[in-house]
Amino acid sequence: MKAFIFDLDGVIVFTDKFHYQAWKKMADELGIYFDETINNRLRGVSRAESLEIILEKYEGEPLSGEIKAQMMEQKNRTYRELLATMTPDDVTEEVRETLKRLRERGHKLAIGSSSKNAGFILDKVGLTDAFDAVSDGNNITRSKPDPEVFVKAGEFLGVNPKECIVVEDAYAGIDAAKAAGMASVGIGDASGYEKADYRIETFGELLDIG
Repeated sequence: MKAFIFDLDGVIVFTDKFHYQAWKKMADELGIYFDETINNRLRGVSRAESLEIILEKYEGEPLSGEIKAQMMEQKNRTYRELLATMTPDDVTEEVRETLKRLRERGHKLAIGSSSKNAGFILDKVGLTDAFDAVSDGNNITRSKPDPEVFVKAGEFLGVNPKECIVVEDAYAGIDAAKAAGMASVGIGDASGYEKADYRIETFGELLDIG
């Protein structure tokens, strides 16, 4: 494999708690029931799709597209305020060392994330220079399991899909990798997904693959 493409949240960093807190703040203000079980359904999907999942519990008057846009912006403001507290300490030494060694072996590295905040997060944790390309929510129109984010990451790297391997913690991400014609590694929740080509428990195990 010439390139590794990484999902960001749940693989490189862990910001699930911030997503949960931001969505819950918005939901509570509108009187919408929201808990961690519902939050888990939001992993790997776009902000707009996440809002629609939350609104399944909404019992008020129909909401216009403009109001929904305001709700998403409100959530993102809260989320970015929480992200602003992140530091390089939020990335483990195992992750940093593994990325360094993969690059030393000649692999190209990219981020493939549905988040529109990927660049902001990478800057806060000091990993901007660790990747050759970033494909994220700012340059895609369809979120996982659609393969678009990974296809574009491969294009940014100039690497054929068959020579790319995607590292994902979500089932939808593994499905997206397969749809892109790329190999896949399941970690975290996706380590038990039978469709993943490789399943690992720790980030450092990528060195055994690469």
